[in-house]
Amino acid sequence: MDWITTLDDLHAHYGQPGEAATVKVTPHLTPAYRAWLDWSRFCVISTVGPEGTDGSPRGDEGPVVSVLDAQTLALPDWYGNNRIDSLRNIVRDGRVSLLFLVPGSNNALRVNGTARLTADAALRARFEKDGKQPRTIIVIKIAEVYSQCARALIRSALWTSGDQSAGLPTVGDMLREITEGRIDGKAYDADWPGRAALTMW
Repeated sequence: MDWITTLDDLHAHYGQPGEAATVKVTPHLTPAYRAWLDWSRFCVISTVGPEGTDGSPRGDEGPVVSVLDAQTLALPDWYGNNRIDSLRNIVRDGRVSLLFLVPGSNNALRVNGTARLTADAALRARFEKDGKQPRTIIVIKIAEVYSQCARALIRSALWTSGDQSAGLPTVGDMLREITEGRIDGKAYDADWPGRAALTMW
């Protein structure tokens, strides 16, 4: 394999970015970028720590993040599996990237910056749902925000190819395989919707 190992080698394979690809980057939310976030109920947050990298999906009923100001976002950490990989990374290395999607739109919005965690009572209370609050809030200071062109989502036909999940291995299937049958995959899959309904928030 002929590996690319220097920036000069890399740049030799690509041309210069067009003007739109560079001027779209801002260090704060513009009105249009903020409107985009207000529509987005789903994002992936990427973090880095001593053990490596982590990418975690986040979703909510309404906007997945709350805009505190033009350079600051708040992302509630709702109930999950308690692995807290992303949170451990943020405590040790605040660098984060977020990718926001809106169903039906072939564009995406990207945010790069630094994050910190807080259990501030007043901020947690802002996200209260049915008497429950997130245990912590990820507060993101924006370093750069920009739109991502539509090519990847168009190529994948992500929103237009219909439900393609039939036949996919379930989480129960995966757990049964990994544990060589010690975990009953069918029972896990049957029980999970009820458990999730009780622990969504």
